[in-house]
Amino acid sequence: MLDHITLHVRDVERSIAFYRQALAPLGYVTKAHHEPTIGFGVDDGTLHSDFYVSPMDDAESSPVTHIAFLAPDRASVQAFYRAALAAGGRDNGAPGPRPYHPGYYSAFVLDPDGNNIEAVVDWSGWFEDRQER
Repeated sequence: MLDHITLHVRDVERSIAFYRQALAPLGYVTKAHHEPTIGFGVDDGTLHSDFYVSPMDDAESSPVTHIAFLAPDRASVQAFYRAALAAGGRDNGAPGPRPYHPGYYSAFVLDPDGNNIEAVVDWSGWFEDRQER
C-alpha cells in the first residue's frame, strides 16, 4: 500500500551519506535526484524510489514526515483528496499530474499534525510488472 516515504532531516548531506552506507547491504542505491532531495530504491532498472531523504524547511521546528499511499487509479486519488479534506485535512496539492516522472498523478493533504500525506497512481508500472510474472 505504500509507494514511498520521505524523511525530513536537519543535515541532508550527512543523512544521505548515512543512508547510502546503511542501506547498501539491503540492495538500495541512490536513484531519484530531486536535489537536494535524494531517493533510494532497489536497483531494478526503474526510476522508482521508495525512500527519500529531504532537508527540513527553514520554518520547520521538527521533522515532518511524508507518506505516499498507492492508489489504483486517478479516481481513487480524487476520492482520497475529498475524503481527507472532509476528515479535517488541509489542502497541500489538489489532484493532478506532477512533473516528477511521466504518468505521475497524485494529491497531497496535510494531516492534523502537519504531516504531508499523498495518494499516487502507480506511475512506475510496479503492479503491471508483478502481474505478468
